[in-house]
Amino acid sequence: MVRLLNVYTISAFVSLGGLLYGFDISSMSGILATEQYKAYYGNPLGVRQGGITGAIAGGSLIGALSSSFLGDLFSRKATIQLGTILWCIGASVQSSSTGVAMLVIGRFFSGLCIGMTSALVPIYQSEIAPRKIRGRIVAIQHFAIAWGILIQYFIQYGCSFLDSQAVFRLPWAIQAVPAIVLFLGLFWLPRSPRWLASKDRWEEVLQVLAFLRTPDCDLNDPLVLAEYKEIEEQIRLEREEKSNSYHELFGKKMRKRLLIAMAVQMWSQLSGVNMLLYFVIYVLSSAEIGNARLATSIFYIIFIVSTIPTILWTDHWGRRSSLLVGSLTVAFCMCLVGGLFARFGEPNPVTNQPYTWIIVDKPVASRIIQASLYITSGAFAMSWGPIEWMYPPEISPLRVRCKAVSLSTSTNWITNLAYSLAVPLLLRQIRWRLFFIFAAFNMAAFIHVWLAVPETKQRTLEEMDEVFEHGEQLWRSFTGKPYSGRLDLLARDFQQGKISIHRRLRAQTCDDIERNVSNGLEQ
Repeated sequence: MVRLLNVYTISAFVSLGGLLYGFDISSMSGILATEQYKAYYGNPLGVRQGGITGAIAGGSLIGALSSSFLGDLFSRKATIQLGTILWCIGASVQSSSTGVAMLVIGRFFSGLCIGMTSALVPIYQSEIAPRKIRGRIVAIQHFAIAWGILIQYFIQYGCSFLDSQAVFRLPWAIQAVPAIVLFLGLFWLPRSPRWLASKDRWEEVLQVLAFLRTPDCDLNDPLVLAEYKEIEEQIRLEREEKSNSYHELFGKKMRKRLLIAMAVQMWSQLSGVNMLLYFVIYVLSSAEIGNARLATSIFYIIFIVSTIPTILWTDHWGRRSSLLVGSLTVAFCMCLVGGLFARFGEPNPVTNQPYTWIIVDKPVASRIIQASLYITSGAFAMSWGPIEWMYPPEISPLRVRCKAVSLSTSTNWITNLAYSLAVPLLLRQIRWRLFFIFAAFNMAAFIHVWLAVPETKQRTLEEMDEVFEHGEQLWRSFTGKPYSGRLDLLARDFQQGKISIHRRLRAQTCDDIERNVSNGLEQ
C-alpha cells in the first residue's frame, strides 16, 4: 500500500508555491489585450506597462533576499507559509485596485511571496529527496510553474468574454485560492531533515528520514542510518569551519559555487523565454497569427508537456548536457524569429500599439515564427526551466544554503525586473533586433556551461565538495565524475555492524512516527 504522504506527494504539494509563480508569470498575459483593462488603467504602454509587470519582480527580489535568514531561522516550511499570507494580501489589493499605483502595490506584495517560495521550495525539495531522484523531485517545481501559467491564462481567457471589470478583477482574486490551500496543508508536512539537523533535533531527523525513505518507517534501515550519519558528519565539519556568514560565500572556497548558481539563474532569464511567457501574445499578434490568445495557450501547453521528460529522465541524462542542448536550440530559434521579422516585417501603421513592427500577408513566415516560438518553449522547459531551480540548492553546503540560494534567486529577479521594465519599450524601439540579443545571450550561456558548470546528478548533497574540488577540466568530461558510491558503502558498514549511531533514541512504532511526521513534528 502506498502512503498518502511520501517524497513525491509532499514535493507535489509544496510545489503549489511554484503554481503561484506561474500565476504571476501569466497574470497579465490574457488581460493586456482586453479593452476593459486598457480603458480602466489608461492603456499603459512601454515603461508604464513594464512597471506594472515588473512590480512583482521588485517584490520578489526583496522576498528572495529575506528568505536567506528567515528560512534558516523559522524553517523552510514556516517561511513558505508566511509567503502565502503575503500572496493573499497582494491578490486582494490587485483585485480591488482603483488605479495603476494600487495595482503596483498589490503586485509588489505578491512578489514578496514569490521571492520566498521560489528560493525555499527547491531547497525544501532538495533536502527531502533521495540522491537518485533529486532532479526529478525538484523538477516538479517547474512543472507546477508551467501549470500555474496555463491555469491562470485560461482563467483570464474565459473572463475575457465578460463585459465588465471582472475581466481582470476575477483572475487576480482567484489567485488567492491555491495560496490558502498551501498555507493550511503545510501544517501536515514534515520539516526538512537537514534543517532539523542544523537545530540539533536529531531524533526528529532520523524519524523524518525513516518516514521518507522506507515504506514501514524503519529506523534501522541501513540507507536511512547512512544518510543520517552523512548529515551528522557534514554538520560537524561545517561547524568546525565556524562560519555561515555572507562573507564566507564570497571566500575562495565558496565563491565559485555561488557565482555558478547565480549565473544559472541569470542565463535562464536572459534566454528570452521568460520574456515570451510574459509578452508572447504581443509577438504572435505582430506576426499576424490569427486568434493570438488561442496560439498563446498552445505555447503554454507545450511548456507543460515538455517538462515531463525532464521529470522522468533528468537524473539519467544529467543537468549539464540538458543546459548545453537547450541553449543551442533556443539560440537558433531566436535567430530564426528575428531574421524572419527583419526580412518580411514592416512598420506598424497603427499607433498606440505595444508593437511597432508587423508582418503582413506573409503566411509562411508567420507560421515559421509560430513554430519557432513553440520549439523555444519546449526546449527551455526541457532544460533551463527546471534546472535553474534544482542546481543552486544542490551545490550549496547546508550552513550557507539559504543564503546562497537567496542570492542566486535574487539574480533571477534582478534580471527579471530589468527586462520587465525594458522589454515593452524595446519591442517598440529596436523591434526584431531584440531576438538577436537573446540569441547572443544563449550562446554566451552555452560557452559558460561548457567551461564552468559541473555535472551533479546522482550525488548526495553532502558530496558536492568532491564535485567542485577534484579539479577536473569540465570540457574533458561531458557527463561529470561518476558517483563514488560513498553512501552505499556507509550503508553496508551499518548493515555489517561496523559502525553505529551513538545516540539514545526512543523506540517508536511506524504509526507513532507517521503521526509525528504528519503533524509536522511541531515542538
